[in-house]
Amino acid sequence: MRILKYRSRGPSVYILEEILVKLGYKLNVSEYFGKDTDKAVREFQLKNNLVVDGLVGPKTWSKVIEKEQLLPKFNDKFLSEQDLIDFASENNLELAVVKAVNEVESRGKGFFVYGKPVILFEGHVFWRQLEKRGVSPESLLSEESKDVLYKKWTRKYYIGGEKEYSRLEKAAELLNSEDVREAAYCSASWGAFQIMGYHYKSLGYDSIDDFVSKMYDHEREHLKAFGKFIGVNYFKGKKLIDWLRDKNWANFARAYNGPGYKENRYDSKLQNAYEKYFH
Repeated sequence: MRILKYRSRGPSVYILEEILVKLGYKLNVSEYFGKDTDKAVREFQLKNNLVVDGLVGPKTWSKVIEKEQLLPKFNDKFLSEQDLIDFASENNLELAVVKAVNEVESRGKGFFVYGKPVILFEGHVFWRQLEKRGVSPESLLSEESKDVLYKKWTRKYYIGGEKEYSRLEKAAELLNSEDVREAAYCSASWGAFQIMGYHYKSLGYDSIDDFVSKMYDHEREHLKAFGKFIGVNYFKGKKLIDWLRDKNWANFARAYNGPGYKENRYDSKLQNAYEKYFH
């Protein structure tokens, strides 16, 4: 590992930050060594009897790697059969219903190959989140930022996969402002069940950072967030979880997937998956 310090960039920074988050430090995991990472590194160095200089050289790396040996690996981040059984029991849902939703509504996996949670950044949501925080989107709009900041939804600027993180970080760094950074992280959907970051408060998370940290942890946390989402959001006077309990696939799909659910046959896909797992 190369020596890292404030404003370093690259995959090594991501690895360092992921480990620090696992160890309980509060920071955003990206490929940029920002002020939050610098603070966490200094706290780590102090706690582990190292020179507190913010430089992650051989000594700090050796101690970080030593601690990393105690952490779960990427292959331990996937949902198990027991996770689905537990979720079904905790939420009074049939296991076949949970399996159907997991098959149809998840993206098949909650993590990219190197352990980052799946995301999709939405520039039109970023516009609204900035306005909500009293930041003028127009003041940040330019030829350079047009792919991450726009008023109306479009798929034009999606680049997909792990590259979406470059759009997220670009948006977060449009201005050296905590409001802009938070707005950016609230404007991505996270994990296997595509929960938008701005829901963090209604789902009971302390902050967007708390929510994002949980999304880095395990697909089990993605499923928990989904459970919270369907437990607090309503459609036609009923919680989404109640439509699932009733196995009313059309109303659940309309609420969860939007008005295009019929065109994409989400309701019939859910029903077919349920029948497969029920028998």
